[in-house]
Amino acid sequence: MNFSEAQVRYAQLVEQIRRHDHAYYVRAQPTISDREYDRLYHELLDLEKQFPALITPDSPSQRVSGQPLKEFKQVQHRLPMLSLDNTYSQEEVRDFVNRVQKLLPNEKLEWIVDPKVDGVAINLRYENGVFTCGSTRGDGTTGDDITANLKTIRSIPARLRHGTAGLDAGKASVLASPDSGQLFESQSSRERSPSLLEVRGEAYLTKAGFEKLNAERRSAGEEEFANPRNAAAGSLKQLDPRIVAKRPLDIVVYGLGLVEGAAQMPQQHDQMLAWLKSFGFKTPDRTWHCRSAEELVAAIDELDRVRRSFAYETDGAVIKLNSFAQREVAGFTSKAPRWSIAYKYAAEQAETLLKGITVQVGRTGALTPVAELEPVFLAGSTISRATLHNEDYIRQKDIRIGDTVKIEKAGEVIPAVVDVVLTKRTGKEATFRFPTTCPECSSKVARAPGIVEGDEGVVWRCLNSDCPAQVRGRIEHWCARGAMDIEGGGEVLVRQLVQIGLVSDVADLYRLKLPEVAGLERMGEKSARNFLEGVAASKERDLWRLLFGLGILHVGAGVAKALGRGFPTFDDVLAASVDQLTDCEDVGEVIAQSVVQWHGDPRNRKLVERLRAAGLNFNSQLYQPKAKAGPLAGRTFVLTGTLPKLTREEATAKIEAAGGKVSGSVSKKTDYVVAGTEAGSKLDKAQKLGVKIIDEAELLRLCADQN
Repeated sequence: MNFSEAQVRYAQLVEQIRRHDHAYYVRAQPTISDREYDRLYHELLDLEKQFPALITPDSPSQRVSGQPLKEFKQVQHRLPMLSLDNTYSQEEVRDFVNRVQKLLPNEKLEWIVDPKVDGVAINLRYENGVFTCGSTRGDGTTGDDITANLKTIRSIPARLRHGTAGLDAGKASVLASPDSGQLFESQSSRERSPSLLEVRGEAYLTKAGFEKLNAERRSAGEEEFANPRNAAAGSLKQLDPRIVAKRPLDIVVYGLGLVEGAAQMPQQHDQMLAWLKSFGFKTPDRTWHCRSAEELVAAIDELDRVRRSFAYETDGAVIKLNSFAQREVAGFTSKAPRWSIAYKYAAEQAETLLKGITVQVGRTGALTPVAELEPVFLAGSTISRATLHNEDYIRQKDIRIGDTVKIEKAGEVIPAVVDVVLTKRTGKEATFRFPTTCPECSSKVARAPGIVEGDEGVVWRCLNSDCPAQVRGRIEHWCARGAMDIEGGGEVLVRQLVQIGLVSDVADLYRLKLPEVAGLERMGEKSARNFLEGVAASKERDLWRLLFGLGILHVGAGVAKALGRGFPTFDDVLAASVDQLTDCEDVGEVIAQSVVQWHGDPRNRKLVERLRAAGLNFNSQLYQPKAKAGPLAGRTFVLTGTLPKLTREEATAKIEAAGGKVSGSVSKKTDYVVAGTEAGSKLDKAQKLGVKIIDEAELLRLCADQN
């Protein structure tokens, strides 16, 4: 076979395999046997081996490829991935409908109800129809690039489908909007593929896949996953996509990010789902179309009855306006859309015996009581321990050792004791006495404000900052994946390092030698070497990880990233006043004071200098200098179409240099739409909203005023 013949056969195989993947993984209706599929796939691999030039990034063979990643790159979301406001009350659902109606007076409202899949929110980017980047939601503005891992999920199309059912190539066709009976026109699949399409959805592990995965881990003597969501999240955080490929992950898509170059855009949510389905995406199993609060409540109840038959775990219902135009008017708060809300179902509960109460000491010195339980199965896992929050909680609930208690998973993840079954109390139960000294180091304890605002005087804390439990907690936090990401720096290793005096703070990690670590219990030379290589690699981590890893009170990952965007170096953060710190987005006065107080402690200042001497990176890659005030300050621009001279990046740079802002979507808040040739739906929307439309020449005149 020559190269030309191979090209023809290769194209046939790629199309056949993609079609069979869609039938099996998306429609759950396989059309050939596994053996026949394997025959086609291996023929493809043989051709690629013989003619490597045939391989493309979206080839079916590239679902799993390459070496493990050293770390995930960061991805800036072109449009924020916002979270939703939650409610557990059907009355609050009615209040929500009334609030939206006030924002849209005299308009008829139509709603869509989707199952709230209990998985991991992701963003998929397609450029000219090809899957190029997949990322996590992260903090809403920045996520992890997990493209290699998402490529292993067969229900994610590597290329947007062509020749889909009901679409004849080269002809216009019509897609029915589910439930509504409305129609919208769509061009042929080749013409319809936007130049840029961002799709948002939820990656999850199926219930059956979760059981199979845990069975395999049991047989291998490995620790089981607590629930499907944790398993999905843990899988997507793997740095080796070959491991991810062995996990039965799936996806459901339900929304859009940035879209450019679409010939025709859907105007409603149900139309959008049909549009996405035509590209080959898996959409929700079932949706409800509602026109009143009463219909919404009925849909929520029906979903609760049927959701256990779904292949995936659900923990609620997502309610959203169907009309995109109405969503635009309703708008957003700083954190969530005003036109959508998540109704959360009550967590499952179970009864069991409280055998004892132990007290754990955290990295901040907080003493947390923990219930030791008779093991009981709840929400997909066996529970033997649960939080009791604090001393006041135990007193208020009158929880005693020997009680029969009700437990539930808070947010269906963290087990908690929620009540006592008083009818089963026998009189032999014992009242728990909170310790007056630290159970770890016997130092004094005192009431102190909690980490959560409003916890003043509730939490008991060990006053000894050298308490071994606090030291261990600080080091484990530093090594955690979300912080400095040092592989192997878990509880077992850290406990030994602290116990024998090798490490007393995080700076000591950078002085460890191979013989010291290799000589620890259950640590061979290879494991020790891997750990020390991870310690060395952590020196290059970005500033936000260091800030988060230090465990400064109130400084979580999101705040650490905000500080990284606001200041170029660690020294700049530490030198900043409370007022300067609060200039950063998401940094309030309580957080700013905590940072200033932390650096005011001489021990912490000494720690900073030791980390500097160890060679850690103190610079921020996220730093975004504030744009100087210019003639376009406060003005928002949207770019659409192809400009005569400027690329989109060049036009954006000129606008931002003049103090303006570039947005990906047109709204009433848009000041200018810069239109080039082949401008699409953004131009139409600008005309409808009365937004001023300018060309490249006018943009250059506006920007020239800065000189």
